[in-house]
Amino acid sequence: MKKVTVIGAGGQMGQWFAKYFASEGFEVTGFDSENKVVGKDIKVAESLVGGILKADYVVLCTPTRRTPEIIRLIAKEMKRDTYLIEISSEKSKVVASLSKMPAKINPICIHPMFGPGVKTIKGQNIISVPIKDAKKELTMAKSLFEGANFVTIDAAEHDKKIAVILGLTHLMNLVFANIISKDEKMLLTEKMSGTTFRVQKILAESIMTESPELIETIIANPEIRRVAEELWKDIGRLLTAVQESKTEEVIDYIKDCQERLAKHTDINESYKKLSKMVKTVEK
Repeated sequence: MKKVTVIGAGGQMGQWFAKYFASEGFEVTGFDSENKVVGKDIKVAESLVGGILKADYVVLCTPTRRTPEIIRLIAKEMKRDTYLIEISSEKSKVVASLSKMPAKINPICIHPMFGPGVKTIKGQNIISVPIKDAKKELTMAKSLFEGANFVTIDAAEHDKKIAVILGLTHLMNLVFANIISKDEKMLLTEKMSGTTFRVQKILAESIMTESPELIETIIANPEIRRVAEELWKDIGRLLTAVQESKTEEVIDYIKDCQERLAKHTDINESYKKLSKMVKTVEK
């Protein structure tokens, strides 16, 4: 029976991976220095190094900032020909540490694009970042997470894309959630609200179920500066144009945006999907 150790097994993603590997027939050991490790069929390790000595696979579900240091601590203690799987949401520093590991350890650097609420791995997106042997690493990742969709991309490109995919969405929704959290008359607001507000509110609130540390890591991605500065600049530009009654300028901005979107998406289809989503939510 293959042995897997999940470091950070008490956190939300750690719990998800421990449960996943247990359901796949692995012998699962969990270690967490901050949270209690729970779950049936999961052994609890007394120490970080003690937990990894016998493991065939080690999965790091640790805060991104601490991951490079944990890789350094455990890589030399792991058995020959074992796999170190890392799942953080920002890759540049982590990749540097994975590249420096002893040759006897195989790195697998992935970013699961789903949260701990998903019931099955089937159809979920996982990003794979090559470290030493892209083909070997991808083949192993695919066999461990059968049924997932894989996209391969290098670390620098990953962090740029993630700045938009996670950074921008988290930044906007965090501020939106903060503003609505101060609403003294939320019941009235909800009674008055239409589709757009309801969907945005659900999205913002669901993002706020993530740990403050994870949200901070996501918006601290250095690549987000570029995107966030554009957001800041455009909001300023639109507000100024509106105050100065420059109607044409605002309409042109909107039209340009619609035209660019139309090259890749059918926005009318998106509107239909939104209506369907709301119907499902309100059943």
